Amino acid sequence: MVDRTSVLSASNSVAFRRALTLTFMTLVMPGSAQLVMGHRTIGRIAIRIWLGCLAVGGVVLVVAMTSRTHLFSLMTNSTLLGLGRWLLIAGAVSWVALLLDAWRLGRPLQLSRNHRLWMTGVNAALCFATAGVMFFAAHLVAVQNSFIGTVFASSTVKGPEGGRYNVLLLGGDSGPDRSGLRPDSLTVASIDADTGRTVLIGLPRNLQDIHFPKGSVMAKQFPRGFDCEGCYLNAVNTWANDHASLFPKTTKDPGLEATMGAVEETTGLKLSYYAMVNMHGFSKLIDAVGGVTVNVQERTAIGGIGSPIRGWIPAGEQKLTGDQALWYSRSRVQNDDWSRMGRQKCVMNAMLHQVSPKKVLFNVEKIADSSKALLTTNIPASDLDVFMDLALKAKSQKVSTVSLVPPVIYTGSPDFDKVRRMIDKAIAKAEGRSTNPGGIIDARLSLPKLDDTADPRQANQSDDLDSTC
Repeated sequence: MVDRTSVLSASNSVAFRRALTLTFMTLVMPGSAQLVMGHRTIGRIAIRIWLGCLAVGGVVLVVAMTSRTHLFSLMTNSTLLGLGRWLLIAGAVSWVALLLDAWRLGRPLQLSRNHRLWMTGVNAALCFATAGVMFFAAHLVAVQNSFIGTVFASSTVKGPEGGRYNVLLLGGDSGPDRSGLRPDSLTVASIDADTGRTVLIGLPRNLQDIHFPKGSVMAKQFPRGFDCEGCYLNAVNTWANDHASLFPKTTKDPGLEATMGAVEETTGLKLSYYAMVNMHGFSKLIDAVGGVTVNVQERTAIGGIGSPIRGWIPAGEQKLTGDQALWYSRSRVQNDDWSRMGRQKCVMNAMLHQVSPKKVLFNVEKIADSSKALLTTNIPASDLDVFMDLALKAKSQKVSTVSLVPPVIYTGSPDFDKVRRMIDKAIAKAEGRSTNPGGIIDARLSLPKLDDTADPRQANQSDDLDSTC
């Protein structure tokens, strides 16, 4: 005689396995459960959409393996990002609907109580996980799209000059006690358009006797150079903004235009773009990527610029928070501007090599939020793919520096012919071209070491920042 209890138990186990199978079929291939259960129209539509998504993913994978620049172009295209966000949202809703339908097709009311609870819990967990991942992905896409649209809003594309992109990096310092936003840190990043090999050219904020391109508004106002009282390089921005009426109405930012003209005339380099970094937003960016590890070459004060010293960054290898990295980059208490310029270059170099794509991916929202407060630039979104690719190339290359600081250059009365020769030779050496003896390639700062610690001013003139910093 057949044991009815055993038969019923076996039947329940089969029904439970079938219900689980239908659910996991939907997870692996949405629509497959509906297809095998006779709901062919829904099943076929869902499977075709799923196969289409796999095909698109395959194409993206091929692009990623064959052309990194094209992959970055897809990742920064505003139209594709907007479309991708809505497709992710629609996909999340549809997938959850199919999972719920697979639960229904599993006939939960015919299952035993324990099996029904297990089935409901598994299905709910899969719905939550699937929708959560896709909605979060849609959110990240929206954040990325908003960030690109806000920060990289320019539409003017400029190509490399002589095979190099020359980008003016300005560290702006604003506050209620200051007149305008003065770029106290000025560096030209000259980047090889093919290899990413970078030369950082440091310009002191107190560089005097600045000249401007012929025919420019500033050249007409200062035909013999920027020779007014307190007229240093970092004051060009403020002066031009205070006299904005002298500039054409089409000039959106007289201060930046005048500063870029001054830098071009000083260095002999044609600038492609600029990026203005707000120093207070800079600390948020460091925190967003989890800090930055720097070999602190001298004990550095926190505070002390218009306020009491509130702490110290000890010498040695340190993982700096955003606030510490900000003060390590800007402090000049018990040292000088040349030391500060060297420390800034070491922080730039550390950021270049330590901020990986993985860190960016897992901190994209924090980075985007901090960068909106941090960065103003005229790099257009259409050129982002180029610079993202160059940034990855630069991580594997040496970074050279040349700075217009004593004893190589006297900032009170600079020899601009020598300045241009120095820069040309540094770029030539970075590119592996032959150069004449002398100039910056042979010049090295012979500075006394204080308390047996390294001198950060050495980073102002270096063929390899990694070894110097």
